[in-house]
Amino acid sequence: MFYFIYINGEFVETKNRQAVINPASGEVIAEAGVASKDEIELAISSAREAFDAGAWPRISLEERKGFLLKISQGILDKAQELARLETLNTGKPIKESTFMDIPSSAKTFEYFANNLEGFLKEETRELENARSRLVREPHGVVVLIVPWNYPLLIACWKLAQALAAGNTVVLKPSSLTPLTVLELARIIQGTGLPKGVVNIINATGDVSGELLCADKRVDMVSFTGSSEVGKKIIGYSSKNVKKLIMELGGKSAGIILKDADLELAINGSLCSIFLNQGQMCTAMSRILAEDDIYDKFISGFVEKAKRIKLGDGLNYETQMGPLISKAQREKVIEYVEKAKKEGAKLLCGGKISDNPELKKGFFFELTVFADVLPKMSIFQEEVFGPVVCVSKFSDADEAVQLANATDFALACAIWSGDTALAQKLASQINSGVCWINTYGMFYNEAPYGGFKQSGFGKELGREGLLEYTRLKNIVTDQTQGTKPIVNYWYGF
Repeated sequence: MFYFIYINGEFVETKNRQAVINPASGEVIAEAGVASKDEIELAISSAREAFDAGAWPRISLEERKGFLLKISQGILDKAQELARLETLNTGKPIKESTFMDIPSSAKTFEYFANNLEGFLKEETRELENARSRLVREPHGVVVLIVPWNYPLLIACWKLAQALAAGNTVVLKPSSLTPLTVLELARIIQGTGLPKGVVNIINATGDVSGELLCADKRVDMVSFTGSSEVGKKIIGYSSKNVKKLIMELGGKSAGIILKDADLELAINGSLCSIFLNQGQMCTAMSRILAEDDIYDKFISGFVEKAKRIKLGDGLNYETQMGPLISKAQREKVIEYVEKAKKEGAKLLCGGKISDNPELKKGFFFELTVFADVLPKMSIFQEEVFGPVVCVSKFSDADEAVQLANATDFALACAIWSGDTALAQKLASQINSGVCWINTYGMFYNEAPYGGFKQSGFGKELGREGLLEYTRLKNIVTDQTQGTKPIVNYWYGF
């Protein structure tokens, strides 16, 4: 099957195309169009024209809401097809696609549709002899660049907010996983959304990055991906000043206190690192266990990790699928070998699966290292795979120190029976989100985003939507009985 790019309300058959691979088998599952420089230029100009002269920024909020609800329903109507396609393209287990990614994508559009009027409501402030109207306006043309680990979900996060705020969009999925986002284009076209409001292009980062981000017709860039690519995008964008949201890498810590429900902490920690093959920026790839329970935690954690079933994501019994690509697996192997050389203790995994049924895919065994020290690379650097390092601490102060001992500050998880203590630790840990006795609970109502090298800006919640707006202050003089002082300043 061939997937077209989508520009100005029409599907465009490009000269260039690429094979899209199923990482569970290494087989080609589809071909996708690859946008040329001219087609990227057309996407930007279409979005610009749609914003400057089109109907979208000027329609009522009620009409805008209606379009978002149609997109939400369109996703639900094709939920089974989208879930299967997401699993084929990413390798993730079908139960994750079916019960998490696809319904969450639809709910994001529904949430912002139902709340955009309240979030964008004008505010009036009475000043001395004046009145101020604070008005939320769209930025204009917004470029959305989404990663390969949650292709449809993160695209929907960004797209729902950008559209709810009244922007027009150029959306670029990862060239590794473009299929569900290109399928989303069919849903959008079916809603009757005005031409040029949403443009979806598949293109390589080398070709598209600077073209999209440096262009002065682009008013905002929202990027989710690696810190290395994020720095390049910041550089490109600096050529013309524009608003940025950067959701970058992570090296998050899960803290297990001695009073924690150990079974809950073990099961939750398994999810926090091995969900989506560990290919999550919020993965708790550093587990810090209090020394009183360190050995017991490791024993239970490793025993359960070994039981997690590796396999093809389309099999409902599969609990963990393959890595996204051969290159990603090679990167993970390099980190594993480096960790062994630096003295980390390998407890399980650490190699390509020897199951003959999995030899054609990019599978890698769940890997656990113990006795990991802060100076080790595996403690400091993002692996983005099913690899976790476990370290011990002696008291809460040391746990905070270890959790904060990296350049990243995206997320953390604290497992404790003492909620007050957990809340205190959460306030001391440098991270944008902190979960207590749970992991990975994302809500459309609550903002998400990191600090330090994990980026800046928020997604989701009222705060996330307002990132996609600009705030205008309109001041009207209300001087009573005379003219304002500015009338007399020069005395003419």
